[in-house]
Parts: sequence; C-alpha cells; structure tokens
Amino acid sequence: MTGSERLVVVSNRVESGKRTAAGGLAVALREALANSGGLWFGWSGRTVDDEPAAPRIAESDGIKVATIDLSTADYNDYYRGFSNRTLWPLFHYRIDLTTFDRGFHAGYLRVNRGFADALAPLLQPDDLVWVHDYHLIAVGQALRRLGACQRLGFFLHIPFPTTEVLLTMPTHRELVQALFAYDLVGFQSPSDLRAFHDYVMVEAGGQVFDDGRVSAFGRTIRADAFPIGIDATGFAALARVQDAERYRQRMIASASGGEIIIGIDRLDYSKGLIERFAAFEALLTAYPDNRGRSSLLQIAPPSRSDVPEYIRLRRELEAAAGRINGRFAEVDWVPIRYLNRPFSRRVLAALCRASRIGLVTPFRDGMNLVAKEYVAAQSEAAPGVLVLSRFAGAAQQLDGALIVNPYDVQGVADAIQLGLKMDLEERRQRWRSMMTILERDDLAAWRERFVAALAGTAPPAPLRRIAGAPGRRALGLVPRRMN
Repeated sequence: MTGSERLVVVSNRVESGKRTAAGGLAVALREALANSGGLWFGWSGRTVDDEPAAPRIAESDGIKVATIDLSTADYNDYYRGFSNRTLWPLFHYRIDLTTFDRGFHAGYLRVNRGFADALAPLLQPDDLVWVHDYHLIAVGQALRRLGACQRLGFFLHIPFPTTEVLLTMPTHRELVQALFAYDLVGFQSPSDLRAFHDYVMVEAGGQVFDDGRVSAFGRTIRADAFPIGIDATGFAALARVQDAERYRQRMIASASGGEIIIGIDRLDYSKGLIERFAAFEALLTAYPDNRGRSSLLQIAPPSRSDVPEYIRLRRELEAAAGRINGRFAEVDWVPIRYLNRPFSRRVLAALCRASRIGLVTPFRDGMNLVAKEYVAAQSEAAPGVLVLSRFAGAAQQLDGALIVNPYDVQGVADAIQLGLKMDLEERRQRWRSMMTILERDDLAAWRERFVAALAGTAPPAPLRRIAGAPGRRALGLVPRRMN
C-alpha cells in the first residue's frame, strides 16, 4: 500500500473485539485496517424474519465496522445450504456429502448481491477491497455489475478442488467465472493454484502466463499462492506464560510419566478423526509397549451442530472412543481422552507444549494452522514431533514433519511410533527447520504480501453499468481526478 489507499475487508462474519483478543487472523486484519483507516464489512451473525435493514456502522477497537443481518431464508439457503452443504464438502473432496440444490445456489447469489448492494455506497475510489473465503466468491462480480472500479482481491482459505471434482457441481462454470471479477485471487498452496490453472486451461479455454497472469472469460487477472501463517513468536510466548505452564504441568502429571499424543480439530468430517482413532488403535495393537504409557488427547469442539452429517460424526467418534477405551483401558490408564468442547488459546498452547506428538491428519485442508501452532508451542530444549497429513496445505511448508497419508491407518500408526522413539537431536533439527519457516512466513508477512500484490495490480477499466443499477457517481465509485 502506498499510504493513500484504504483497506476494506469483506468476510462472512465480522469478529468482535472480544473474540479478536484471542489472536489469529482477526488480529492481523484489524491491525492492517487500523493502519489504513479501513473498514470491515460482513454479516452480524443475526437472522431476522423481515427483510434486513441497511448496514449498521460502528467503531470497534479503532476501526470502522459495518454489519448486515440476514433473513432466515437467506441464512438457510446461503450459509447452511450452498456454503456449507455444497461448497464446503465439494472443496474438501467429499462429493458423497455434497448437496446440489438450485434453490441453495440462488440464495447464495442473492446474499452475495446483497453484500455488494450494502457495501458499494460505503466504498471510496482508492479503496483496496479484500474479500475472504468461499461464502463470498460472487461478491466481486456483483460489485463490478454495480460499476465498482476499485482493486478487488479474493483469498480462498479452504482448498480449491481439482477440475474433475469441481465439474460435479452443475454451476461450476459460473463459480469460476465469478473469480475473474477480481484483480487478484489468492490460494493457500501451490497445489490449489495448479488446480485453478488446470480448470482455466482445460475447461474454460483460457491461458496461464509465466508472470502470474491468468486469462479467461474476457478478463486477465493475477493468481498466486499465499500460504497463510501464524503469529509464531506470539504463540510461542503464550505457551510459556505462568498460567499455561501450570496447565502444562497438570497435563504432564495426569499422564503419569507417559507420552501424550494430541489432536486439536474442529469437529468436521474433513479432519479424518475416525481414521485417526483407528490409527491410534493400530498403534496400541502393533506396538503393545505403548499400552499403559501413551495416550491420545483429542479436542474436537462441535461445529454446525444442526447439520445431519456433523450429528452423525459426533456419534461415531463417541462410539469409537468408547470401544477403544473398553478394549485397552487399565484401572490407572485411559487410552483416549476425547473432549468435545473448546479451550482458550493459552490452554491449547500449554497442551501442545506438553505433548510428544502433534497428530494432524486431515483428509483435506487448505492450510491447517494447528500444525503450525503445535510447532511454535514446543520447547527448544526438547521439542515434540509433528505427524502431518500430506493433504494439508501446511505439508508443503513444514519439511520437518513426518508426512503421512491419513487414509493409511497402519502408516499413521508407524509414523506415531517413529516419533515416539525419535532421538532428541533429530527432533531438535526438525523443529528448528520448521520454526525458521514459521517465523519468516508469519501472519503479518502473509497479510502484507497479499495487500502489496493487490495494490500492485493495474486498476480495472470502468465497466458499463448494467440496466437498472445505480450509477457509479451515486455510489461514490467515480475515480478521483488526478492533479
């Protein structure tokens, strides 16, 4: 950013100041917004029976926040429907769980247009507009149809599927075409970018250039991989605060001198949790010296509790944990401790630091920041070992992890055993390699790289206003006259 542009962040939800204090992505975005005098726009989290009113604008932690409500019908079609029963499972390669419903798609487009209608009057001519994630892919296209000529960027936080998977969605072409309304499209990993390039060339008949430009649907944009980071230094410090240290000591004492294997995941079918429990059972079967000594602590706070697939998953996990514990437990040792509730970041940092193995085995993940947080929380003197799925975006950065195929239950068990037996010097070497990457490519670096790339794109040519749309001058979208 040159200093004259204002950053406008658009996301499905706007994080409150209270939630933001916990850290993570929201902190990084708020910092950038505060520095630019920016605006954060998104859904308030409220549903109403009537048509939503105009956006509410307020100051929060020194930045301007604008929120809109959703009608109950919009929430069901856009959020519960197309976003989380179509795009989420499809983009995580779960075609079997994907619901294709034209009503859901219509609701998704309707809400994306509603976001654009409410946002457009709040924009200034030199704004950099950064839209986040799969809920809002079509917002940029809706803004362009209103005459917006600001630089628009989009970042996808989840994986982008291969062409063969994406083609199973009847409206795949409309979805990808909507991405070409942006000036910059960012993905988590090079493999996601390759999948996007493949669709553009094979299905859309477009072109991919060596300098990062991509051309299709009558527009040329830029697309690149921007692997998201964490505040590695901050999370490492969080793991060492006094309260966290007390929690770590409690955890170590509860293990009675044994080794702790930790998994921290939102309760979701993309995380491979059933297979993870099976891998731990295979560990106890193939390597019986771990019985009475090594235990799995799985933290899985519930999410989307009203969606049938998630209700079924929770029941299956509870049954699997009960069966494995019934098979192996002793009077003074329980193999699996399964906690179905959230914990503070400070407690999670302490638990990571107390654990010999970080077990991160999703079937598909855009990045998986838990893998990075596990590494950051470790003690330099005696770090643990990260066992990481090859299908997490983090696997393309964290070369010191033991990379596994989460579908190979015995292979994951073997990797856990390797980590438990690994000598201290090798653990230190692997940890240093990963920590160097985390400190260099942290959350602030990710944010600044994307914003700088967006600011460096050429301003789009003015678009012809569609019939019935308000003019650009009425929306405050006419570029300023240069002196």
